[in-house]
Amino acid sequence: MSISFQETSHSIFGYDLDGAAPKSDKVGPLESTYVTMRDGVRIALDIVRPMGDDANTRRDTILVMTRYWRGTKGESSNQWADLLVPSGFAVVVGDSRGTGASFGQWPYHRARPETLDFSEILDWIVAQPWSTGRVIGYGLSYTANTADWMAERNHPALKGIIPRFADYDSYEDCFFPGGVPNLFVVQTWSANVKELDRNVKILANGQRAPGVRPVGPDGEADLAEALRDHERAVPISEGFQQVTFKDDRPTTWGGVSMIEWSTQEVANRISRSRTPTQNLAGWFDGGTAQGAIRRFLGQSNPMNLIIGPWNHGGDHAYDPLRDPRETIVPTFASQYANDVRFAGLCFNGEAGKQQGKVLHYYTLGEGAWKSTRSWPPAATRQRWYMTSNSRLSSSPGEAGFDQLEVDPAVGDVETSRWGTQIDCRQVDYGDRRQFDAARLAYTGEPLTRDLEVTGHPVVHLNITSTREDGAFLVYLEAVRPDGVSLYLTEGQLRAVHRKVWTDSPFRALGPQHSYLRRDAEPLIPGDAAILTFTLNPISALLPAGHRLRVVLAGSDKTTFATVPADGRPPFLKFHRGQAGCWIDLPVIEA
Repeated sequence: MSISFQETSHSIFGYDLDGAAPKSDKVGPLESTYVTMRDGVRIALDIVRPMGDDANTRRDTILVMTRYWRGTKGESSNQWADLLVPSGFAVVVGDSRGTGASFGQWPYHRARPETLDFSEILDWIVAQPWSTGRVIGYGLSYTANTADWMAERNHPALKGIIPRFADYDSYEDCFFPGGVPNLFVVQTWSANVKELDRNVKILANGQRAPGVRPVGPDGEADLAEALRDHERAVPISEGFQQVTFKDDRPTTWGGVSMIEWSTQEVANRISRSRTPTQNLAGWFDGGTAQGAIRRFLGQSNPMNLIIGPWNHGGDHAYDPLRDPRETIVPTFASQYANDVRFAGLCFNGEAGKQQGKVLHYYTLGEGAWKSTRSWPPAATRQRWYMTSNSRLSSSPGEAGFDQLEVDPAVGDVETSRWGTQIDCRQVDYGDRRQFDAARLAYTGEPLTRDLEVTGHPVVHLNITSTREDGAFLVYLEAVRPDGVSLYLTEGQLRAVHRKVWTDSPFRALGPQHSYLRRDAEPLIPGDAAILTFTLNPISALLPAGHRLRVVLAGSDKTTFATVPADGRPPFLKFHRGQAGCWIDLPVIEA
Protein backbone atom coordinates (compact mmCIF):
# COMPACT_ATOMS: atom_id res chain seq x y z
CA MET A 1 0.00 0.00 0.00
CA SER A 2 1.36 3.42 -0.88
CA ILE A 3 0.39 7.07 -0.80
CA SER A 4 1.33 9.23 -3.75
CA PHE A 5 0.23 11.82 -6.25
CA GLN A 6 2.22 10.01 -8.92
CA GLU A 7 2.15 6.22 -8.78
CA THR A 8 5.07 5.73 -11.17
CA SER A 9 8.12 3.94 -9.85
CA HIS A 10 10.27 6.95 -10.82
CA SER A 11 8.46 9.53 -8.68
CA ILE A 12 10.12 10.83 -5.52
CA PHE A 13 6.71 11.88 -4.19
CA GLY A 14 5.41 8.42 -3.32
CA TYR A 15 5.56 6.76 0.08
CA ASP A 16 5.17 3.02 0.60
CA LEU A 17 3.48 2.16 3.88
CA ASP A 18 4.58 -1.47 3.98
CA GLY A 19 7.68 -1.71 1.80
CA ALA A 20 10.88 -3.61 2.44
CA ALA A 21 14.39 -2.54 1.48
CA PRO A 22 16.57 -4.76 -0.70
CA LYS A 23 19.43 -6.24 1.33
CA SER A 24 21.69 -8.14 -1.03
CA ASP A 25 25.08 -7.26 0.46
CA LYS A 26 26.95 -8.04 3.64
CA VAL A 27 28.76 -5.42 5.71
CA GLY A 28 32.43 -5.32 4.83
CA PRO A 29 35.44 -4.32 6.92
CA LEU A 30 35.67 -0.88 8.48
CA GLU A 31 38.48 1.55 7.65
CA SER A 32 39.21 4.70 9.66
CA THR A 33 41.15 7.70 8.43
CA TYR A 34 41.78 11.35 9.09
CA VAL A 35 41.06 13.97 6.42
CA THR A 36 42.82 17.31 6.85
CA MET A 37 40.74 20.45 6.41
CA ARG A 38 41.81 23.83 4.97
CA ASP A 39 42.96 25.09 8.40
CA GLY A 40 44.88 21.94 9.36
CA VAL A 41 42.15 20.46 11.56
CA ARG A 42 41.84 16.70 11.07
CA ILE A 43 38.39 15.11 10.79
CA ALA A 44 37.92 11.42 11.68
CA LEU A 45 36.00 9.30 9.16
CA ASP A 46 34.88 5.67 9.08
CA ILE A 47 34.37 4.03 5.69
CA VAL A 48 32.40 0.80 5.35
CA ARG A 49 31.63 -0.84 2.00
CA PRO A 50 29.95 -4.10 1.02
CA MET A 51 31.84 -7.33 1.67
CA GLY A 52 33.96 -8.43 -1.26
CA ASP A 53 34.52 -4.99 -2.77
CA ASP A 54 38.07 -4.32 -3.93
CA ALA A 55 39.75 -0.92 -3.88
CA ASN A 56 38.20 0.05 -7.22
CA THR A 57 34.66 -1.28 -6.81
CA ARG A 58 32.62 1.87 -7.31
CA ARG A 59 29.68 2.56 -5.03
CA ASP A 60 27.26 5.40 -4.41
CA THR A 61 27.92 6.85 -0.96
CA ILE A 62 25.81 7.78 2.06
CA LEU A 63 27.47 10.47 4.21
CA VAL A 64 26.60 10.92 7.89
CA MET A 65 28.28 13.60 10.01
CA THR A 66 27.62 13.13 13.72
CA ARG A 67 28.20 14.85 17.02
CA TYR A 68 27.62 11.59 18.97
CA TRP A 69 30.73 9.53 18.02
CA ARG A 70 31.01 7.83 14.65
CA GLY A 71 31.73 4.54 16.44
CA THR A 72 32.79 2.90 19.68
CA LYS A 73 36.25 1.52 20.43
CA GLY A 74 36.42 -2.23 19.82
CA GLU A 75 33.31 -2.45 17.63
CA SER A 76 33.72 -3.65 14.05
CA SER A 77 31.09 -1.38 12.49
CA ASN A 78 28.62 1.40 13.32
CA GLN A 79 24.83 1.72 13.31
CA TRP A 80 24.70 3.63 10.01
CA ALA A 81 26.84 1.11 8.14
CA ASP A 82 24.86 -1.81 9.57
CA LEU A 83 21.65 -0.13 8.36
CA LEU A 84 22.70 1.04 4.89
CA VAL A 85 25.58 -1.07 3.54
CA PRO A 86 23.35 -4.17 3.04
CA SER A 87 21.39 -2.14 0.45
CA GLY A 88 24.53 -1.72 -1.64
CA PHE A 89 25.88 1.65 -0.53
CA ALA A 90 29.28 2.73 0.68
CA VAL A 91 28.79 4.49 4.03
CA VAL A 92 31.04 7.25 5.37
CA VAL A 93 30.44 8.38 8.96
CA GLY A 94 32.42 11.29 10.36
CA ASP A 95 32.92 12.89 13.75
CA SER A 96 32.03 16.55 13.31
CA ARG A 97 34.79 19.07 14.05
CA GLY A 98 35.61 19.19 17.75
CA THR A 99 33.80 15.92 18.59
CA GLY A 100 34.61 12.21 18.80
CA ALA A 101 38.12 11.54 17.49
CA SER A 102 38.16 14.68 15.32
CA PHE A 103 40.38 17.61 16.22
CA GLY A 104 39.26 21.19 16.81
CA GLN A 105 36.63 22.64 19.10
CA TRP A 106 32.83 22.41 18.99
CA PRO A 107 31.38 25.67 20.44
CA TYR A 108 27.74 25.28 19.40
CA HIS A 109 25.56 23.64 16.77
CA ARG A 110 26.71 23.91 13.19
CA ALA A 111 29.36 26.59 13.67
CA ARG A 112 30.55 27.84 10.31
CA PRO A 113 33.90 25.98 10.39
CA GLU A 114 31.94 22.74 10.94
CA THR A 115 29.58 23.28 8.00
CA LEU A 116 32.41 24.39 5.69
CA ASP A 117 34.09 21.06 6.41
CA PHE A 118 31.27 19.27 4.59
CA SER A 119 32.42 20.58 1.20
CA GLU A 120 35.93 19.25 1.76
CA ILE A 121 34.68 15.88 2.97
CA LEU A 122 32.52 15.62 -0.15
CA ASP A 123 35.61 16.48 -2.23
CA TRP A 124 37.52 13.71 -0.48
CA ILE A 125 34.78 11.12 -1.14
CA VAL A 126 34.61 12.03 -4.83
CA ALA A 127 38.39 11.53 -5.14
CA GLN A 128 38.30 7.94 -3.80
CA PRO A 129 38.68 5.09 -6.33
CA TRP A 130 35.59 3.34 -4.90
CA SER A 131 33.36 6.42 -5.31
CA THR A 132 30.94 7.00 -8.18
CA GLY A 133 31.11 10.71 -7.36
CA ARG A 134 27.50 10.62 -6.11
CA VAL A 135 26.65 11.23 -2.44
CA ILE A 136 23.49 11.45 -0.29
CA GLY A 137 23.46 13.26 3.07
CA TYR A 138 21.60 11.21 5.68
CA GLY A 139 20.82 11.36 9.35
CA LEU A 140 18.56 11.54 12.37
CA SER A 141 18.34 14.48 14.77
CA TYR A 142 21.79 16.14 14.88
CA THR A 143 22.93 14.20 11.83
CA ALA A 144 19.73 15.27 10.04
CA ASN A 145 20.73 18.87 10.67
CA THR A 146 24.20 18.27 9.27
CA ALA A 147 22.58 16.73 6.16
CA ASP A 148 20.60 19.95 5.73
CA TRP A 149 23.79 21.99 5.90
CA MET A 150 25.42 19.76 3.29
CA ALA A 151 22.70 20.99 0.93
CA GLU A 152 23.52 24.57 1.91
CA ARG A 153 27.03 24.00 0.52
CA ASN A 154 25.57 23.35 -2.98
CA HIS A 155 28.24 20.76 -3.84
CA PRO A 156 27.86 19.06 -7.25
CA ALA A 157 28.41 15.60 -5.77
CA LEU A 158 25.48 15.90 -3.38
CA LYS A 159 22.49 14.36 -5.14
CA GLY A 160 19.98 14.51 -2.30
CA ILE A 161 19.46 14.57 1.46
CA ILE A 162 17.30 12.57 3.85
CA PRO A 163 17.04 14.49 7.14
CA ARG A 164 14.94 12.54 9.65
CA PHE A 165 13.46 14.41 12.63
CA ALA A 166 15.55 17.56 12.25
CA ASP A 167 15.23 20.77 14.26
CA TYR A 168 14.61 23.23 11.45
CA ASP A 169 14.94 26.20 13.79
CA SER A 170 16.65 25.15 17.03
CA TYR A 171 15.38 28.16 19.01
CA GLU A 172 11.68 27.67 18.24
CA ASP A 173 11.53 23.92 17.64
CA CYS A 174 13.66 22.66 20.50
CA PHE A 175 15.51 24.85 23.00
CA PHE A 176 13.10 27.81 23.39
CA PRO A 177 9.65 26.85 22.07
CA GLY A 178 7.47 29.92 22.27
CA GLY A 179 10.51 31.63 23.78
CA VAL A 180 10.20 29.53 26.97
CA PRO A 181 13.54 27.93 27.97
CA ASN A 182 13.31 24.16 27.53
CA LEU A 183 15.45 23.56 30.58
CA PHE A 184 15.21 19.77 30.42
CA VAL A 185 16.66 19.57 26.91
CA VAL A 186 19.16 22.41 27.45
CA GLN A 187 20.63 20.92 30.62
CA THR A 188 20.43 17.22 29.77
CA TRP A 189 21.67 17.49 26.21
CA SER A 190 24.44 19.96 27.07
CA ALA A 191 25.73 17.71 29.87
CA ASN A 192 25.58 14.63 27.66
CA VAL A 193 27.59 16.12 24.80
CA LYS A 194 30.21 17.58 27.15
CA GLU A 195 30.71 14.10 28.58
CA LEU A 196 31.10 12.72 25.05
CA ASP A 197 33.81 15.31 24.44
CA ARG A 198 35.60 13.89 27.48
CA ASN A 199 35.32 10.43 25.91
CA VAL A 200 32.61 9.37 28.35
CA LYS A 201 29.34 7.70 27.33
CA ILE A 202 26.99 5.87 29.68
CA LEU A 203 25.05 3.12 27.94
CA ALA A 204 21.38 2.27 28.47
CA ASN A 205 22.38 -0.55 30.82
CA GLY A 206 24.27 1.89 33.03
CA GLN A 207 27.71 0.68 31.94
CA ARG A 208 30.37 3.03 30.61
CA ALA A 209 31.27 2.60 26.94
CA PRO A 210 34.94 1.85 26.10
CA GLY A 211 35.26 5.22 24.38
CA VAL A 212 35.18 6.61 20.87
CA ARG A 213 36.91 4.60 18.14
CA PRO A 214 40.50 5.85 17.56
CA VAL A 215 41.85 6.30 14.02
CA GLY A 216 44.70 4.24 12.55
CA PRO A 217 47.92 2.86 14.06
CA ASP A 218 48.64 6.02 16.07
CA GLY A 219 45.02 6.29 17.08
CA GLU A 220 45.39 6.43 20.85
CA ALA A 221 47.95 9.25 20.77
CA ASP A 222 45.92 11.20 18.20
CA LEU A 223 42.76 10.69 20.25
CA ALA A 224 44.42 11.99 23.40
CA GLU A 225 45.48 15.12 21.52
CA ALA A 226 42.02 15.58 20.04
CA LEU A 227 40.43 15.27 23.49
CA ARG A 228 42.70 18.05 24.74
CA ASP A 229 41.28 20.22 21.95
CA HIS A 230 37.73 19.34 23.03
CA GLU A 231 38.38 20.13 26.68
CA ARG A 232 39.19 23.74 25.82
CA ALA A 233 35.68 24.28 24.42
CA VAL A 234 33.29 26.11 26.78
CA PRO A 235 30.15 24.03 27.52
CA ILE A 236 27.31 25.10 25.25
CA SER A 237 25.05 25.42 28.31
CA GLU A 238 26.94 28.57 29.33
CA GLY A 239 25.81 30.18 26.08
CA PHE A 240 22.20 29.08 26.56
CA GLN A 241 22.19 30.82 29.94
CA GLN A 242 22.79 34.12 28.09
CA VAL A 243 19.87 33.62 25.69
CA THR A 244 16.40 35.10 26.06
CA PHE A 245 15.93 36.39 22.53
CA LYS A 246 16.74 34.67 19.27
CA ASP A 247 19.27 37.37 18.37
CA ASP A 248 21.13 37.31 21.70
CA ARG A 249 24.86 36.77 21.13
CA PRO A 250 26.51 34.91 24.02
CA THR A 251 30.11 35.80 24.67
CA THR A 252 30.98 32.11 24.96
CA TRP A 253 29.79 31.59 21.38
CA GLY A 254 32.04 34.32 20.04
CA GLY A 255 29.16 36.71 19.51
CA VAL A 256 27.13 34.33 17.31
CA SER A 257 23.37 34.07 17.82
CA MET A 258 21.08 31.06 17.31
CA ILE A 259 19.94 32.69 14.07
CA GLU A 260 23.29 31.86 12.48
CA TRP A 261 22.87 28.13 13.06
CA SER A 262 19.21 27.88 12.09
CA THR A 263 18.51 25.84 8.95
CA GLN A 264 15.42 27.98 8.50
CA GLU A 265 17.63 31.04 8.03
CA VAL A 266 19.48 29.47 5.07
CA ALA A 267 16.33 28.21 3.32
CA ASN A 268 17.03 30.34 0.26
CA ARG A 269 20.52 28.91 -0.18
CA ILE A 270 19.21 25.36 0.14
CA SER A 271 16.46 26.15 -2.38
CA ARG A 272 19.03 27.45 -4.87
CA SER A 273 20.93 24.16 -4.60
CA ARG A 274 17.78 22.32 -5.80
CA THR A 275 18.82 19.37 -3.64
CA PRO A 276 16.01 16.75 -3.60
CA THR A 277 14.91 16.23 0.00
CA GLN A 278 12.95 13.59 1.88
CA ASN A 279 12.15 14.78 5.41
CA LEU A 280 10.40 12.90 8.22
CA ALA A 281 8.89 14.49 11.33
CA GLY A 282 6.57 13.48 14.18
CA TRP A 283 3.39 15.04 15.53
CA PHE A 284 4.76 14.11 18.98
CA ASP A 285 8.45 14.95 18.50
CA GLY A 286 9.25 18.36 19.98
CA GLY A 287 8.71 20.97 17.29
CA THR A 288 9.86 18.86 14.34
CA ALA A 289 6.41 18.85 12.69
CA GLN A 290 6.23 22.64 12.96
CA GLY A 291 9.71 22.89 11.47
CA ALA A 292 8.89 20.43 8.68
CA ILE A 293 5.89 22.50 7.64
CA ARG A 294 7.96 25.67 7.62
CA ARG A 295 10.50 23.83 5.46
CA PHE A 296 7.64 22.85 3.14
CA LEU A 297 6.46 26.46 2.85
CA GLY A 298 9.84 28.16 2.78
CA GLN A 299 11.90 26.03 0.38
CA SER A 300 11.40 25.40 -3.34
CA ASN A 301 13.70 22.42 -3.90
CA PRO A 302 12.00 19.07 -4.76
CA MET A 303 10.62 17.72 -1.50
CA ASN A 304 8.82 14.68 -0.13
CA LEU A 305 7.75 15.43 3.44
CA ILE A 306 6.22 12.88 5.82
CA ILE A 307 4.66 13.68 9.22
CA GLY A 308 3.57 10.67 11.26
CA PRO A 309 2.39 10.01 14.84
CA TRP A 310 5.96 9.43 15.90
CA ASN A 311 8.42 10.03 18.68
CA HIS A 312 11.91 11.38 17.98
CA GLY A 313 13.40 8.86 15.58
CA GLY A 314 10.17 7.32 14.34
CA ASP A 315 10.56 3.91 15.99
CA HIS A 316 7.50 4.37 18.23
CA ALA A 317 4.08 5.48 16.99
CA TYR A 318 1.54 7.08 19.33
CA ASP A 319 -2.14 7.50 18.49
CA PRO A 320 -4.07 8.13 21.72
CA LEU A 321 -7.40 7.92 19.85
CA ARG A 322 -6.85 4.31 18.73
CA ASP A 323 -6.24 0.97 20.39
CA PRO A 324 -2.58 0.98 21.55
CA ARG A 325 -2.25 -2.65 20.46
CA GLU A 326 -2.68 -1.71 16.80
CA THR A 327 0.34 -1.55 14.53
CA ILE A 328 0.61 1.82 12.83
CA VAL A 329 2.30 1.83 9.44
CA PRO A 330 4.85 2.53 8.18
CA THR A 331 6.99 0.72 10.71
CA PHE A 332 10.61 1.77 11.15
CA ALA A 333 11.67 -0.93 8.66
CA SER A 334 9.31 0.46 6.03
CA GLN A 335 10.48 4.01 6.71
CA TYR A 336 14.01 2.83 5.99
CA ALA A 337 12.83 1.11 2.80
CA ASN A 338 11.44 4.44 1.62
CA ASP A 339 14.75 6.13 2.43
CA VAL A 340 16.56 3.56 0.28
CA ARG A 341 14.08 4.04 -2.56
CA PHE A 342 14.47 7.83 -2.41
CA ALA A 343 18.26 7.54 -2.32
CA GLY A 344 18.16 5.31 -5.39
CA LEU A 345 16.15 7.90 -7.31
CA CYS A 346 18.66 10.57 -6.32
CA PHE A 347 21.62 8.46 -7.37
CA ASN A 348 20.15 7.48 -10.76
CA GLY A 349 19.30 11.09 -11.60
CA GLU A 350 15.51 10.76 -11.60
CA ALA A 351 15.04 12.92 -8.49
CA GLY A 352 16.95 15.81 -10.00
CA LYS A 353 14.53 15.95 -12.94
CA GLN A 354 11.44 16.39 -10.76
CA GLN A 355 9.85 19.52 -9.37
CA GLY A 356 7.32 20.30 -6.69
CA LYS A 357 6.58 19.28 -3.15
CA VAL A 358 4.25 16.78 -1.50
CA LEU A 359 3.36 16.49 2.19
CA HIS A 360 2.06 13.16 3.49
CA TYR A 361 0.48 13.22 6.95
CA TYR A 362 -1.24 10.85 9.35
CA THR A 363 -4.60 11.67 10.93
CA LEU A 364 -4.97 10.49 14.53
CA GLY A 365 -8.10 8.54 15.34
CA GLU A 366 -8.88 7.89 11.69
CA GLY A 367 -5.63 5.98 11.28
CA ALA A 368 -5.39 7.27 7.71
CA TRP A 369 -2.58 8.78 5.64
CA LYS A 370 -3.32 11.73 3.37
CA SER A 371 -1.30 13.73 0.86
CA THR A 372 -1.33 17.36 -0.21
CA ARG A 373 0.64 19.76 -2.37
CA SER A 374 -0.31 22.75 -0.23
CA TRP A 375 -0.48 23.60 3.46
CA PRO A 376 -2.45 24.43 5.51
CA PRO A 377 -5.39 22.40 4.15
CA ALA A 378 -8.59 24.29 3.44
CA ALA A 379 -10.39 24.46 6.79
CA THR A 380 -13.13 26.33 8.63
CA ARG A 381 -11.99 28.17 11.74
CA GLN A 382 -14.23 27.06 14.58
CA ARG A 383 -14.04 29.17 17.73
CA TRP A 384 -14.42 27.75 21.22
CA TYR A 385 -14.60 30.09 24.22
CA MET A 386 -13.38 29.40 27.74
CA THR A 387 -16.43 30.23 29.82
CA SER A 388 -17.74 29.99 33.38
CA ASN A 389 -17.96 26.72 35.28
CA SER A 390 -14.97 25.31 33.35
CA ARG A 391 -16.98 25.02 30.14
CA LEU A 392 -15.67 25.17 26.58
CA SER A 393 -18.46 26.64 24.45
CA SER A 394 -19.18 28.02 20.99
CA SER A 395 -20.82 30.99 22.78
CA PRO A 396 -18.70 33.51 24.70
CA GLY A 397 -20.92 33.64 27.79
CA GLU A 398 -20.84 36.39 30.37
CA ALA A 399 -17.84 38.51 31.26
CA GLY A 400 -15.75 37.50 34.26
CA PHE A 401 -12.43 35.88 34.97
CA ASP A 402 -10.81 32.71 36.27
CA GLN A 403 -7.79 32.85 38.57
CA LEU A 404 -4.61 30.80 38.56
CA GLU A 405 -1.77 31.11 41.03
CA VAL A 406 1.24 29.69 39.23
CA ASP A 407 2.96 26.90 41.16
CA PRO A 408 6.56 26.45 39.93
CA ALA A 409 6.64 22.98 41.52
CA VAL A 410 4.04 21.61 39.10
CA GLY A 411 5.40 19.40 36.31
CA ASP A 412 4.15 17.04 33.63
CA VAL A 413 4.95 13.59 32.25
CA GLU A 414 8.55 12.73 31.40
CA THR A 415 7.40 10.71 28.37
CA SER A 416 6.50 13.88 26.49
CA ARG A 417 7.23 15.31 23.04
CA TRP A 418 10.18 17.08 24.69
CA GLY A 419 11.50 14.12 26.67
CA THR A 420 11.73 11.98 23.53
CA GLN A 421 14.17 14.46 21.98
CA ILE A 422 16.92 13.34 24.37
CA ASP A 423 16.79 9.56 24.08
CA CYS A 424 14.06 8.75 21.52
CA ARG A 425 11.87 7.43 24.32
CA GLN A 426 8.31 6.35 23.60
CA VAL A 427 5.76 9.15 24.02
CA ASP A 428 2.84 8.58 26.40
CA TYR A 429 0.84 11.38 28.00
CA GLY A 430 -1.60 9.15 29.87
CA ASP A 431 -4.77 10.58 31.40
CA ARG A 432 -4.35 14.35 31.52
CA ARG A 433 -6.75 14.77 34.46
CA GLN A 434 -3.86 13.96 36.81
CA PHE A 435 -2.67 17.59 36.47
CA ASP A 436 -6.02 19.34 36.89
CA ALA A 437 -5.46 20.54 40.47
CA ALA A 438 -2.85 23.12 39.41
CA ARG A 439 -4.32 24.15 36.04
CA LEU A 440 -7.48 25.57 34.51
CA ALA A 441 -9.41 23.08 32.37
CA TYR A 442 -12.35 23.86 30.08
CA THR A 443 -14.41 21.00 28.62
CA GLY A 444 -17.01 21.06 25.86
CA GLU A 445 -20.22 19.09 25.43
CA PRO A 446 -20.06 15.67 23.72
CA LEU A 447 -19.61 16.01 19.97
CA THR A 448 -22.72 15.11 18.02
CA ARG A 449 -20.67 14.07 14.98
CA ASP A 450 -17.08 13.30 14.11
CA LEU A 451 -14.80 16.33 14.08
CA GLU A 452 -11.53 16.53 12.11
CA VAL A 453 -8.99 19.09 13.27
CA THR A 454 -6.08 19.43 10.83
CA GLY A 455 -3.66 22.32 10.86
CA HIS A 456 -2.60 24.82 13.48
CA PRO A 457 -4.92 25.67 16.40
CA VAL A 458 -4.67 29.31 17.46
CA VAL A 459 -5.24 30.50 21.02
CA HIS A 460 -6.22 34.01 22.16
CA LEU A 461 -5.69 34.81 25.84
CA ASN A 462 -6.87 37.99 27.53
CA ILE A 463 -4.94 38.00 30.80
CA THR A 464 -3.90 40.11 33.74
CA SER A 465 -0.77 39.24 35.71
CA THR A 466 0.98 40.43 38.84
CA ARG A 467 4.36 40.02 37.10
CA GLU A 468 6.06 41.51 34.05
CA ASP A 469 6.73 38.12 32.42
CA GLY A 470 5.49 34.56 32.51
CA ALA A 471 5.19 31.24 30.69
CA PHE A 472 1.76 30.53 29.22
CA LEU A 473 1.16 26.88 28.32
CA VAL A 474 -1.95 25.70 26.45
CA TYR A 475 -2.91 22.06 25.87
CA LEU A 476 -5.56 20.75 23.45
CA GLU A 477 -7.07 17.45 24.55
CA ALA A 478 -9.87 15.03 23.66
CA VAL A 479 -12.03 13.51 26.39
CA ARG A 480 -13.31 9.98 25.85
CA PRO A 481 -16.85 9.05 26.91
CA ASP A 482 -15.35 7.32 29.99
CA GLY A 483 -13.81 10.64 31.10
CA VAL A 484 -10.16 9.94 30.25
CA SER A 485 -8.56 13.05 28.77
CA LEU A 486 -6.11 12.45 25.93
CA TYR A 487 -3.32 14.78 24.78
CA LEU A 488 -3.48 16.05 21.19
CA THR A 489 -1.09 19.01 21.01
CA GLU A 490 0.18 22.07 22.85
CA GLY A 491 1.68 25.51 22.45
CA GLN A 492 3.48 27.94 24.70
CA LEU A 493 4.48 31.58 24.74
CA ARG A 494 6.72 33.57 27.01
CA ALA A 495 4.88 36.82 27.66
CA VAL A 496 7.80 39.11 26.78
CA HIS A 497 7.64 37.73 23.21
CA ARG A 498 3.91 38.46 22.78
CA LYS A 499 4.23 41.05 20.00
CA VAL A 500 2.81 39.51 16.83
CA TRP A 501 5.12 39.48 13.83
CA THR A 502 2.65 40.60 11.17
CA ASP A 503 5.13 40.26 8.29
CA SER A 504 6.22 36.71 9.10
CA PRO A 505 6.55 34.49 6.01
CA PHE A 506 4.64 31.87 8.02
CA ARG A 507 1.68 34.06 9.03
CA ALA A 508 -0.69 31.81 7.06
CA LEU A 509 -0.21 29.22 9.83
CA GLY A 510 -1.42 31.61 12.55
CA PRO A 511 0.11 34.37 14.69
CA GLN A 512 3.91 34.29 14.65
CA HIS A 513 6.50 35.98 16.85
CA SER A 514 9.99 37.22 15.98
CA TYR A 515 11.59 36.49 19.40
CA LEU A 516 13.93 39.42 18.69
CA ARG A 517 15.07 41.78 21.42
CA ARG A 518 13.72 44.82 19.57
CA ASP A 519 10.19 43.35 19.73
CA ALA A 520 10.13 42.67 23.47
CA GLU A 521 6.86 43.66 25.18
CA PRO A 522 6.91 42.96 28.92
CA LEU A 523 3.59 42.80 30.72
CA ILE A 524 2.52 45.68 32.91
CA PRO A 525 1.49 44.16 36.25
CA GLY A 526 -2.20 44.76 36.88
CA ASP A 527 -3.01 45.72 33.26
CA ALA A 528 -4.89 43.46 30.88
CA ALA A 529 -2.87 42.12 27.92
CA ILE A 530 -3.52 39.96 24.88
CA LEU A 531 -1.42 36.90 24.10
CA THR A 532 -2.23 35.17 20.84
CA PHE A 533 -0.15 32.31 19.49
CA THR A 534 -0.17 29.20 17.34
CA LEU A 535 -0.07 25.69 18.79
CA ASN A 536 2.00 22.89 17.30
CA PRO A 537 0.22 21.42 14.25
CA ILE A 538 -1.86 18.27 14.46
CA SER A 539 -4.28 16.18 12.42
CA ALA A 540 -6.90 14.30 14.44
CA LEU A 541 -10.39 12.92 13.87
CA LEU A 542 -12.36 13.06 17.12
CA PRO A 543 -15.25 10.56 17.16
CA ALA A 544 -18.78 11.61 18.03
CA GLY A 545 -19.29 11.35 21.78
CA HIS A 546 -15.82 12.68 22.59
CA ARG A 547 -15.44 16.15 24.05
CA LEU A 548 -12.90 18.88 23.40
CA ARG A 549 -10.85 20.16 26.30
CA VAL A 550 -8.45 23.09 26.61
CA VAL A 551 -6.10 23.36 29.59
CA LEU A 552 -4.19 26.47 30.70
CA ALA A 553 -1.02 26.36 32.80
CA GLY A 554 1.76 28.67 33.94
CA SER A 555 4.49 26.13 34.70
CA ASP A 556 5.90 22.72 33.83
CA LYS A 557 9.00 22.11 35.94
CA THR A 558 9.59 18.75 34.23
CA THR A 559 10.47 20.52 30.98
CA PHE A 560 10.53 24.30 31.19
CA ALA A 561 12.29 26.95 33.23
CA THR A 562 10.31 29.00 35.74
CA VAL A 563 9.38 32.39 34.28
CA PRO A 564 10.12 34.81 35.87
CA ALA A 565 13.15 33.05 37.35
CA ASP A 566 12.94 34.82 40.72
CA GLY A 567 10.47 36.65 42.91
CA ARG A 568 6.89 35.72 43.69
CA PRO A 569 5.23 33.50 41.04
CA PRO A 570 2.62 35.21 38.88
CA PHE A 571 -0.99 35.38 39.97
CA LEU A 572 -3.04 35.29 36.76
CA LYS A 573 -6.53 36.28 35.73
CA PHE A 574 -7.90 34.80 32.51
CA HIS A 575 -10.76 36.96 31.32
CA ARG A 576 -14.00 35.48 30.02
CA GLY A 577 -16.67 36.76 27.65
CA GLN A 578 -16.71 38.14 24.13
CA ALA A 579 -13.25 39.71 24.56
CA GLY A 580 -11.92 36.94 26.77
CA CYS A 581 -10.08 33.71 26.00
CA TRP A 582 -10.71 31.34 23.13
CA ILE A 583 -9.19 28.79 20.79
CA ASP A 584 -9.73 28.67 17.02
CA LEU A 585 -9.59 25.16 15.59
CA PRO A 586 -8.96 24.38 11.89
CA VAL A 587 -11.88 22.06 11.15
CA ILE A 588 -12.02 20.00 7.95
CA GLU A 589 -15.62 19.73 6.81
CA ALA A 590 -16.84 16.25 5.87
